[in-house]
Amino acid sequence: MDDADAFLVAQAQSGSQAAFEMLVLKYQRRVERLLARSVREPDLVADLCQETFLSAWRALPQFQGGSAFYTWLYRIAINLASKQAQRQGKRLVLETQIDGTFEPEPDPSHQDTPEALLASRQMAERLNQAVDALADDQRQALLLREVDGLSYEEIGELMQCAPGTVRSRIFRAREAVAAKLRPLLDRARGAGRW
Repeated sequence: MDDADAFLVAQAQSGSQAAFEMLVLKYQRRVERLLARSVREPDLVADLCQETFLSAWRALPQFQGGSAFYTWLYRIAINLASKQAQRQGKRLVLETQIDGTFEPEPDPSHQDTPEALLASRQMAERLNQAVDALADDQRQALLLREVDGLSYEEIGELMQCAPGTVRSRIFRAREAVAAKLRPLLDRARGAGRW
């Protein structure tokens, strides 16, 4: 756990609501993004996010710092989302769309041509398809690393496997995604794009 989180957690465990509010401010967007990938209803995402932090506040005295605070918070959020899915008679599935509504960022240095915009959209679609095609363990490890920014150790804790196994899964996932994107990139390079 980083020093800032350790300090804030210690203060919050001593009863400082201000310290806990700082942790909420730091991690609220990440928790919302995580929940939005598994729960499609925006109101439900907000409710589950609030419930995640309330549960964390109540359980904070038992937090011993054996893992990063965000890893612990992540588990709370996923458990709540899973319980919600069960109440609705569904299975929790983390959304694999890295950017389902991809719109290329405008580049002020040059005017994007319709061809360049189309190529960007095709690349996003191909990327999402490649990630969707991965084995579940590879997809989950890759998303936890690339989207959520977790360390190999944190991912290992969440997936209940060794960091070396996480590295291997992410390596295989990246290789598989690259293999599916390579033809599109080669074609774009040949056309003078990208």
